[in-house]
Amino acid sequence: MLVQLAIRDIVLIDKLELNFREGLSVLTGETGAGKSILLDAFTLALGGRGDGRLVRQGEAQGQVTAVFDVAPDHPARTIAAASDIDTEGDLILRRIQVADGRTRAFVNDQPVGVQVLRAIGAALVEIHGQHDDRALSDSTTHRAILDAFGGLGTRQAAVAEAARRVRQARTALSEHRARVEAARKEVDFLRHAVEELAALDPKPGEETELAERRTLMQQGEKVARELNEALDAVAGQGSPTAHLSAALRKLERRAAQAPALVEPSINALDNALVALDEARTSLEDALQAAEFDPRELERVEERLFGLRAAARKYNVPVDDLAALRERYEGDVAVIDAGEEALGRLEATLASADAAYLEKAEALSKGRRKAASALDKAVQAELPPLKLERARFITEIATDPEARDPAGLDRVEFWAQTNPGTRPGPMMKVASGGELSRFMLALKVVLADKGSAPTLIFDEIDTGVGGAVADAIGARLARLSARVQTVAVTHAPQVAARASTHFLIAKEAVKGSDRVATRVKPLAAMPRQEEIARMLAGATVTEEARAAAARLLQAAEA
Repeated sequence: MLVQLAIRDIVLIDKLELNFREGLSVLTGETGAGKSILLDAFTLALGGRGDGRLVRQGEAQGQVTAVFDVAPDHPARTIAAASDIDTEGDLILRRIQVADGRTRAFVNDQPVGVQVLRAIGAALVEIHGQHDDRALSDSTTHRAILDAFGGLGTRQAAVAEAARRVRQARTALSEHRARVEAARKEVDFLRHAVEELAALDPKPGEETELAERRTLMQQGEKVARELNEALDAVAGQGSPTAHLSAALRKLERRAAQAPALVEPSINALDNALVALDEARTSLEDALQAAEFDPRELERVEERLFGLRAAARKYNVPVDDLAALRERYEGDVAVIDAGEEALGRLEATLASADAAYLEKAEALSKGRRKAASALDKAVQAELPPLKLERARFITEIATDPEARDPAGLDRVEFWAQTNPGTRPGPMMKVASGGELSRFMLALKVVLADKGSAPTLIFDEIDTGVGGAVADAIGARLARLSARVQTVAVTHAPQVAARASTHFLIAKEAVKGSDRVATRVKPLAAMPRQEEIARMLAGATVTEEARAAAARLLQAAEA
């Protein structure tokens, strides 16, 4: 519910702070006192269109802040959380309007886009008036209203899930059918390609391995010559090994006579002989590795040529030939088993479609039953609202071919405003005043079923009086027992039903030639005086005061 509304520097409002409670709150005042300004400012905080002309003259910017207390699982908190907004505590919507037309929006002091602010505001507040017909303009809204009234949410969710399965099955069938058709057009090519690639049997990474082997073999003859020369130097006739060994043995015989002098040389010679032996072993291994069969080089080159020729033919890298073979084999398998697979997918789609129809028809049946009950309930509210000759009709058009997640039905609220006239969509046949009263009847019937936590009714009693105004007040009071209701009204019968009464008035600003809009809550006697003014006009008589007292007493009874 709306807890607080604070406005700064908007048109005639310099500073205003209103605290709201549960129940029915009314705002009254003379024509031109600023009721429309107040609603325009509130709409701005809810994400409405900005306008630099809203800023009070002489100021750089204006600001509107609305504070809401809603349940932890309320949709408005879900929307805010999806935008990474901290939703602890109250939800605080703030909008700054700059005089140059720019606006800035905040939720819980975090900057947000206007679209996010508007979505949160729509979940928190509904505004209804003679010229605000958003709740009745969209037939998808009518369907949601009917489902909420009939408690059909579970059925509707089941239909939505069934529709998702139909879409999934249809997509799978369509994709498979397209693949089969495409494969059939080139089946001869595919079979030849599979046979050719199977014979070639390419392996990932094979090209690199073969290229390295070919390079090694091609370089082997040149390398072997140098390796042989090195091996001859290390282990051949010119090898120093024999001379070094002889010198080592001589020094070893002298080691006992002068160990300090001889042993370092012995160690050095020993290390040299070990190094020469290791060099010999490495050279022998290298020579063995360098040996190759010319026929092996031929086989490697032929294999490389075959792989690269296939890669050029199929326009893929050599390393992708193996994957291409698997894909072509899969396409051939799809063709070979295509009809069987298509049959299974068609059966899956038929089963999903039958399940959808079963659930959708059950939802349609529930909607028709709910529509009958809704029509009767709304119809019962119309006579006291001076719509006794009108009829409320929930028109349901069912399309058996539709597979909409919301079901087979298009729901639209119709009206017949007078006997003998043709019924039609309410938006087209009802006047502004009739629309607002139809909406009030609907809201009373629906009460807290799917409604925003705060409802604003802007002068829906315009042009009516007496018993009709009293009936409107009674219904607003009934509605406010279950959802917070705020009404801007000129009807004393409506004002008398309120639990909170605000008076809007213009006052001269001290020390200035300008006026400002002020709003104040009324206690018992000032409230009775305001209702008397609403009854009598400019001159409040004792008879008007007595009538106001009777209205208040009747409302409390």
